[in-house]
Parts: sequence; C-alpha cells; structure tokens
Amino acid sequence: MKDIFFDLSVRSVRLNYLRSILASIGIVIGVIAISTMGMLGTNMQLQTKDQLSAGANTIVITPDAVRMGPPGSSPSSSSASSVITKAQLSKIKVAAGANASNVVPIYSTNTEFTLSSVPGRGTIYGIDPDQITAFLTIENGTNIEGVNDALVGSTIASNFNLKLGSKIKIGSAKTGRSEVKIVGILKERGQAADSVRTDNAIVVSDEWYVKEYGGEDKYPQVNVIVKDVNTITGTEQVIDAKLNTNEKTPVVRVSDASTMLSSITSTLSTMTTFILAIGGISLLVAATSIFNVMMMSVTERVQEIGILLSIGTETGEVRRMFLYEAFILGILGAVIGGIGSLIIGYSVVSYMIGTTKYFFLPDSIIYIPAGMLIGIVVCVVSGLYPAWRASNMDPIDALRSE
Repeated sequence: MKDIFFDLSVRSVRLNYLRSILASIGIVIGVIAISTMGMLGTNMQLQTKDQLSAGANTIVITPDAVRMGPPGSSPSSSSASSVITKAQLSKIKVAAGANASNVVPIYSTNTEFTLSSVPGRGTIYGIDPDQITAFLTIENGTNIEGVNDALVGSTIASNFNLKLGSKIKIGSAKTGRSEVKIVGILKERGQAADSVRTDNAIVVSDEWYVKEYGGEDKYPQVNVIVKDVNTITGTEQVIDAKLNTNEKTPVVRVSDASTMLSSITSTLSTMTTFILAIGGISLLVAATSIFNVMMMSVTERVQEIGILLSIGTETGEVRRMFLYEAFILGILGAVIGGIGSLIIGYSVVSYMIGTTKYFFLPDSIIYIPAGMLIGIVVCVVSGLYPAWRASNMDPIDALRSE
C-alpha cells in the first residue's frame, strides 16, 4: 500500500533539492572518510600479517643488549654483550634439538656500497651459503658458490637496475672497498618476521663477511627454523631456559612471528582507530547540517503540519513523515558516499600501500557498507528532534502562523 507520508517527504526533498544536496554532501564526506580510512588501516594490517606469516615457523634469538639499544642500531661485533657467541650457539642447537630443521647464525652490519660510481647504503648479511635457501627465496639467478659471490634484495636490484653479473663495491673510501659479483636476486620479503629484511640488503657468504669485518663466531642474530609450527612455543621455552639461567639478567631475547605480529597489529589497530575517529568528526559536522535542514523544513511547513493535525492525522504519522525525509537524505548521501569510497579508497590504498591485493577481502570491503549504514543512522538520529517537534505542535497555533 502506498504511503502518502513518504510521498510528502519525497516532495519536500524535491522542492528543496539544492538544500538537500548540500546537506547530503556532509554525509557523503563522512562515509568516504570512515570507509577509506578503515580500509587503509585494514589493508596495512592484512599486508603485515601476510608478510610475517612467511616466517611463522622461525624463532629469532638476539642478544638481550639489543633490546636496550636505539631503534635501528646494529650490534657491534666486537662487544661480547651485544652478540651471540659460539658457546651460546651450541646451547641453542642443543635446546632446539630435533624440533629444528635449521639453526642459522647471521652476521649483519650497515654499510656503504657503490654501483657504477653511484653511492648507496644498506645492510650486509653474512650467512652460510648452505643455509641461505632455508629461509630466503632466490627469485632470479643462483645461490652463492664462490667467496666473492653475493645476492641482492629486490629493492636494490630495482633502484639500481641491477642484473646478474653486476659488480658491487662494498665499503667506503675510508674503510676500503671490496668487490663482489651478483649471482642472484632475492624475492621481496617486506617486514619479515625473522627481522632479516633483505629488500634493501646484500647477502654474502659468512666467510667473506668475517674476512672483511672480523668478529668470527660472534653473531647479532640466530634464526631457529622449526619443523612443526605447533612446537614453536615449547622450543622457545626450552631455548630461553637453557640460555637465560638468571631471570634478573637475561642473556638473550627469544621471540617469534606471533610476538612481532601482536605488537605490530596492536600499533596498527590503535592508529586505525585514531584515523576512524578523525573521519567520524566529519559525520558530526554532517549531523549538525542535517539537523539544521530538518529544523528549517519543520519551520517552513508549520501550516502544512497544522492542516494535517487538524484533519485527524496522528502525531506518529507526522513524526514518520519527517523521519522519512531524514532517511531519504541519509540514503542519498550513503549511496553516493559508498560509490565514492570504492573509487577513492581503492586509489588511496594503491598509493599508500603499493598493492590492492587485500582491498576486496571481506575484512577490508566491509567498511563501505558499514560507513553507509553509519551515515544513514546519523541522518535519522539527527531528524528525531525535528520530527518530535513537528508532531507535537498545537494545530491551532500552527494554522495561525504565517
């Protein structure tokens, strides 16, 4: 059955279409802000989880002194307190036992390098060539075979347009430069769970590293790759108990992907919530705009309201008429905002994250209907008081107004 009060609401919106459109714009902006920011934060979290899951079966062991160092600092290979020694490595191997498929000690330092006279800077990792493929993927080329062979990360290869056979001079004029030959390019790793971030790094053999930098059998990091991810917690506990015999002065820090994932996800979640709150401010502004429009509509239609009430129209029907109007404004803003969110959100995610791989996943795309629903609810709530005021007018006073 056709609802005449809905038709009256549509008529009011049409007669004041410019005002209605301007009021809906606030809802459009609010829906786009909330949806886009929500999708951006979710895509960041999904990308991080995906990257960290690649090392979900890896336990990372670092000297406890690293925890107290400044962010991004590399442990000095000359300091016993900031490295894992050969004796400690042996204990790690014993503690990991049959649960581990590989125990990989890793040398690392930050250094300068030169490619065709173009200077650069990145991380050098020294790893036993036989253990490189245990956790790194060579996308192009072969593994290290000779002492002067090296692998490079995808970012360095892309930035410097490197090819197999290219030569890199590692070091500075002050410390001296040594040349290595690229035999392989590594697959992109991103924020790797095992902290070995090779995208902007060069991987050399442990033999070459020790020859150039010294510090033999003194490792800034050891990776334990377990056979079964379900045994990772138990293996961590055994390693921790084996090396950290004194709880007050721990020797090493033992962590895995779940520890890193929990910390990063918590940070990203807080950031997403904060961004959503900023987007929510635009909806508050929109609510004020809708409230003003509805109050103006009530004021302009006082005599119409008086006539409706005087002929026996129930207060609830008058109230419904104005709520319909608020609902129509909400639908207009939400639909346009939803379409805008899809276009703008896709562009923002692509630009900010570099991939839209996760954009259409349920966890991400759900923000569009959620934002639309919030926009509609804001409109209806904003129209509650004007609708109540209209329905409670005295018919005689309303008819007398000019």
